[in-house]
Amino acid sequence: MIKKTLPLALIALLLPFAAISAQEAAPAPTFKWTLYDIDGHRTGVTIPMENNISQALGTVEGKKYIAPNLKIYKGGCLPEVVRIMTDAQATMAPVKEVIGYATNEMKRYRPQCELSNWFTDFFRAKTAELTGKQVDVAIYNFGGIRADMPQGPITVDDIMSMFPFRNTLCYVRLKGSDLRAIFDFLAATKMQAFSGAKVVVKDKKIVSIEIGGKPLDKRKEYGVATINFLLTGGDDLFIAKNALELIDSGVYVMDAVIPYVRRLSAESTPIEGRLDDRITIIGVQEADNE
Repeated sequence: MIKKTLPLALIALLLPFAAISAQEAAPAPTFKWTLYDIDGHRTGVTIPMENNISQALGTVEGKKYIAPNLKIYKGGCLPEVVRIMTDAQATMAPVKEVIGYATNEMKRYRPQCELSNWFTDFFRAKTAELTGKQVDVAIYNFGGIRADMPQGPITVDDIMSMFPFRNTLCYVRLKGSDLRAIFDFLAATKMQAFSGAKVVVKDKKIVSIEIGGKPLDKRKEYGVATINFLLTGGDDLFIAKNALELIDSGVYVMDAVIPYVRRLSAESTPIEGRLDDRITIIGVQEADNE
């Protein structure tokens, strides 16, 4: 039998800890915390855009920091922190570009919201365009929308924050029975964002599903838009299970949305989402989105 021994250097490091463990444990240190709202109320700092860096972040003169509200802070690490942030803005400039405009703020919440409806409607159409297939339904996880849509000017950074993951747009052809099984699972667990369907759920069970204005036919085949994350287990979904056809476009969500927002802006069309009757939940209600 081979015996394993610890190197002497490691033993020397461990000895002090062994001695401490043999003694009565020292009392845990106490800390005093102060909570501040990170909203710029102390300095007047706002989010810098392409051409307002000094107005948004303030300026640094040697070891003195002059905040946007003209308060002066001397010494400490603050001037150096501001200098680092200011220097980084040149690199950040491309993501600060304004590419669109949202009429209203759109927050994320289940079982549907203006933002999820706006996105999944686009998502369904874009997947059809990329694959040349008829796409009847789009299914997207709420967790994949990571930030709210602010009201007003929309930057590249806003879109990147909403859709940061490297998930690709995919097309899946399914039998109606398999599509119904997916919606049964969503109704029993937590509803995800979708487009192209009208679903009624009562006490976590499907009452009815319409696709394209007609009842879902279990014998029919349907084109489904989704992302690669949801194909084989992401968010407990296995949309590619029993797939009759699968096409991965290779296009990331972010890279599809940004040109779309640019096009809307070029057409003088604002970003707008609406609630509709695509989902009706009777009885047990779902909690807001994570």
